[in-house]
Amino acid sequence: MSEPDSTQPELLDAPSRDTADAPPVARNGELMDTRSTCEWILKAHRASVLIDAASYYAVLREMIPRARHSIFILGWDIDSRIELVPGGVDDGFPAKLSEFLCAVLDANPQLRIYLLGWDFAMLYAFEREWLPSYKPAWHAHRRLWFRLDGRHPLGASHHQKIVVIDDSLAFTGGIDLTGSRWDTPEHRPDDPLRKNLGKTSYEPMHDAQLMFDGPAAAALAHLARERWRRSRRSAKAGRPFNGKSPSRTDLWPSGIEPDFVDVDLGISLTEPAYDGRPAIQQVKALHLAAVAAARRNIYIENQYFTANSVGSALQKRIAEEDGPDLAVVCPYRQSGWLQEATMGVLRARLHKLLKAADSNGRYAMYAPAVDAPNGRFVNVHSKIMIVDERLLVIGSANLNNRSMVLDSECCIVMDARDNPARQKAIARIRNRLLAEHLDSSEADVEQALARHGRLNAAIASLTRGSVRTLEPLTPEVPPELRDIADRVHVLDPEAPIAANELLAQFLPEPTHRPVIAKLLVLGALALAVVVLTLVWRFTPFGHELSFAKLAAETQRLADMHFGPIAVVGMYVVAALLSVPVTLLIAVTGLVFGAVAGAAYALTGTLIAAAAGWAAGAWLGRDAVRELAGARLNQLSERLRSKGLMAVILLRLVPVAPFSIVNLAAGASHIRFWDFMAGTAIGMAPGVVLATSFARQLVAAVMHPTPLSLMLVAAIGVALVSMSLGLRRMLTRRQ
Repeated sequence: MSEPDSTQPELLDAPSRDTADAPPVARNGELMDTRSTCEWILKAHRASVLIDAASYYAVLREMIPRARHSIFILGWDIDSRIELVPGGVDDGFPAKLSEFLCAVLDANPQLRIYLLGWDFAMLYAFEREWLPSYKPAWHAHRRLWFRLDGRHPLGASHHQKIVVIDDSLAFTGGIDLTGSRWDTPEHRPDDPLRKNLGKTSYEPMHDAQLMFDGPAAAALAHLARERWRRSRRSAKAGRPFNGKSPSRTDLWPSGIEPDFVDVDLGISLTEPAYDGRPAIQQVKALHLAAVAAARRNIYIENQYFTANSVGSALQKRIAEEDGPDLAVVCPYRQSGWLQEATMGVLRARLHKLLKAADSNGRYAMYAPAVDAPNGRFVNVHSKIMIVDERLLVIGSANLNNRSMVLDSECCIVMDARDNPARQKAIARIRNRLLAEHLDSSEADVEQALARHGRLNAAIASLTRGSVRTLEPLTPEVPPELRDIADRVHVLDPEAPIAANELLAQFLPEPTHRPVIAKLLVLGALALAVVVLTLVWRFTPFGHELSFAKLAAETQRLADMHFGPIAVVGMYVVAALLSVPVTLLIAVTGLVFGAVAGAAYALTGTLIAAAAGWAAGAWLGRDAVRELAGARLNQLSERLRSKGLMAVILLRLVPVAPFSIVNLAAGASHIRFWDFMAGTAIGMAPGVVLATSFARQLVAAVMHPTPLSLMLVAAIGVALVSMSLGLRRMLTRRQ
């Protein structure tokens, strides 16, 4: 295998071709319109819907080795460790994704592969491969490039899931190349191949991806190149797409009959305003136009169902006397405590509003069950809308506010308004999806729809007595979450949120003063270290009180059997006495090093937090108010009403002393486990950084060089200057 190449990748432009297919001009009344709902409208010679990841991954495994010059892979997450075909395939290539791609590169010296993932928030760290940019797997070949893309506003994500081969064959939809995605349409409850990367089972997973070729595929290649260029901070703007056809027409998997032939596809995007680029909200406009165009039936599959704009449009339509049936297929429950506390709460609220508007019995929500009596359900991850037999929308966009305005998304739309053959193809795709969920046949679904006319009546006629079925769903909000429905909109915003607005949702007062104070203290600490180093090294005081002796004494404590226990116990005592916890964490890093110090510091911090919470609960609100002062009322109210998220943000941006937050949390009766989880999540990043920084200071002082001392001094001057500058700016504003 070739050695990694440390140089910057050369981004290949698409091979040119003399012939060009100009994008067709949208006619009046059509839903595909380049002025509102679509970025491009371009022809695909062939297009097919691949239902569930087993089908999609198998096609990728077949087509990637046929690439000649370029492969682009864009995703919310890309994991080097997955196997596209669990159980193996006899094609001569390794099973693991990263090894498979490297072997394909070895077989084709002209090929280059670009992988672009979202530079994710730490909130998702446990769902993803850790530190992917530093994984040897992504640096194992000089023509394989992996990059994380963080070029988006605060709180946004890159959510597009795109693969393009030789600018000629494209895939987009809801499926990432990552763990816990693979499944077959059978969704067997105990499929032995459905294992995550830890070799434990995960619940059945339903998803879909669209595959297409022609000029539409070339447009997605252009989109991928633009994302790659933008991911570099210094990148210049690229060129507009010229509408040219790709150079290859032979890329299509064997054995797959296209659902559509010579069809116009609309490519619809969401991009937030960023770095001088205007916002694009075509996905939102497309879904609103699709709802308005419906006549009889709207079929939706989606991971989330919380978008206010789409929900309002659906309310209006189902309230009409002759409005369409609306069938929404989504997960039985949102995965994880955070999703249930945010998207689950918002989904339940939208469901309640739709039910209140549904005076004509047009609306139903379903969860696909594989073993209904025992409560086993399929996790719906697809993003599909089918309107009558006219319109098919499939892509990466969830039906939540984020996908409408904040996250980068890509959806494909197909309008079969005047084409009976395409109308039949769209109907077949809808019937295939329903047949999968109802454990029925496409023919049975077709007959039920012909007999009843309306979507929900047809579904009801096919659900009786089945173990695998579409179970009617009425999402409920758990009692402990009923008070936060109006407060979690910040996690599914209808517009990008500024940093100060995000903090204001959870924190009791402006945060500029604590931030300024922390900068000033950190800068002064760095400068003090430099001064003490010079004193110890170049004056007589260094003979009696040398840093080496101090380090030796602290190391002796670390080597004792009770050393870690003593340090952890010190946190509890010091926290109750209001000693700054940041100082304790730094000392722990000095004594025990970055790794062990972080572990001891986090353990001590959590025990100290638990002790403070218990003290606050025992003392009660009145007694704690005497200790904490007037700030307690406001602080404890935020903690009580906003719970876990308030604790996380108070730990990340501490507007009150550590010990005061602990006492206030206990006095306000926030749930103990919410408090501890918020403390762990909020404190962990700072603990790791503080202990690592402290250890680096030790190294600089133990082995000082002019360069290391100048660097520490520069950091100190910068922090102090930043603190004074912020103080001056805020004083002027006031």
